[in-house]
Amino acid sequence: MSVPRLSEFIKAYDVRGLVPEQLSEPVATAIGSAFAQVVAGPEGASAIVIGHDMRPSSPDLARAFAVGAAAHGLDVTLIGLCSTDGLYYASGALDVPGAMFTASHNPAQYNGIKLCRAGARPVGQDTGLAEIRDLAQWLLERGEVHHVGGGDRIGTITERDLLGDYAAFLRGLVDLSGSRPLKVVVDAGNGMGGHTVPAVLGTGAGLPELPLEVVPLYFELDGTFPNHEANPLEPENLRDLQKAVVEHGADLGLAFDGDADRCFVIDERGEPVSPSAITALVASREIAKERAEGREARIVYNVISSAAVPQIIAEEGGQSVRTRVGHSFIKAQMAEHDAVFGGEHSAHYYFRDFWFADTGMLAAMHVLAALGEQDAPLSQLAARFSRYAASGEINSTVADAVATTATVREWAQQRDVEVDELDGLTVTHRGEPMWWFNLRASNTEPLLRLNVEAIDETTMQHVRDDVLSLVRGGQ
Repeated sequence: MSVPRLSEFIKAYDVRGLVPEQLSEPVATAIGSAFAQVVAGPEGASAIVIGHDMRPSSPDLARAFAVGAAAHGLDVTLIGLCSTDGLYYASGALDVPGAMFTASHNPAQYNGIKLCRAGARPVGQDTGLAEIRDLAQWLLERGEVHHVGGGDRIGTITERDLLGDYAAFLRGLVDLSGSRPLKVVVDAGNGMGGHTVPAVLGTGAGLPELPLEVVPLYFELDGTFPNHEANPLEPENLRDLQKAVVEHGADLGLAFDGDADRCFVIDERGEPVSPSAITALVASREIAKERAEGREARIVYNVISSAAVPQIIAEEGGQSVRTRVGHSFIKAQMAEHDAVFGGEHSAHYYFRDFWFADTGMLAAMHVLAALGEQDAPLSQLAARFSRYAASGEINSTVADAVATTATVREWAQQRDVEVDELDGLTVTHRGEPMWWFNLRASNTEPLLRLNVEAIDETTMQHVRDDVLSLVRGGQ
């Protein structure tokens, strides 16, 4: 087999490629070797931890990576099936670098790797991933993948089950034992939520029973995703869950993506709850907890989050930190400001108490706790955190993103607005009615992404249509 070009599938934040054309066992071994030499070794680590999702190729790829790392003297712990936040837990609790084999919601023919330093600190393009890619490429081209040892000692490779420890740790952060009885439908999308939900919210890991009735949807682990794509960001992938919530008379629904690090919430009517509303809800809980312990809370949010998020943070007595879209920016800002919580509109939620890493399960537990400690339905509870009308993200293919953005900026500056360029172009109307929009270029495609929010639906539609007419050239 010819050597693949690793630059074609090792991107800014992770590895994600076709199996075996791009990501094969020799490639995994080379990346494991490079990870040992670029990250683990130089930072003084003597061990690493590796987990994987339910894809058929994942166990063999994970073990191949382990062989490459062990050749450099690292002791490897294979924790087997886990969610991505389960791997982050292992990296944090064991204080060792880690690798998670998953392609999240990508189709079955893909797999990938998410890498982290000890304490679940991220490894991205600018923090070691580019060097790992280049060294692995060199090893593959020289045919030295199976002769990668750099020292006298070969590390051990052992197996360990940490699912119960992960579940107990999360339960220690959010106590659900005193909740009123709740019925929750969970759509795992045949992904890792089917493995973690029974352990955390049920008795699958030997923990005490909670006052929760879990109605499972697609809990069978199946990397071919036979029921629907495990990407709850797409509305069509929520339809089965929405229907089931109503049919079962459930209090809420939860949808996890393939590696269960993102979580979407459905209210008792079958209506989606905006991730911005979830960000504000969890933020209010974390602010109250910090205040009770005599500390001021800082919360990180990104530029396309609802304007309600910083407003609610201020009303609750917290400090908000606005940042760019993307987990590397959120994590960096959280660490810099020692923020207790961070939320993204893509339904990634980050917690200081979870090594500043993202965990959809912990966010879901906060929602369950907030709902369970009062009597109102979720739709009523969420209404407090959902103040404005939003367009959702609208993508437009453009020939020249820079020129198109300049046209929109020129249009906006003829109005009474504030403009900032922290991430793309954000335009905020100064007066009444309230509206704002953000226009960002995709990093990987010839697309402009538009998000609009306003005081009401009519205003939002008006601004949305005006901006889209400029972006799409009036077509």
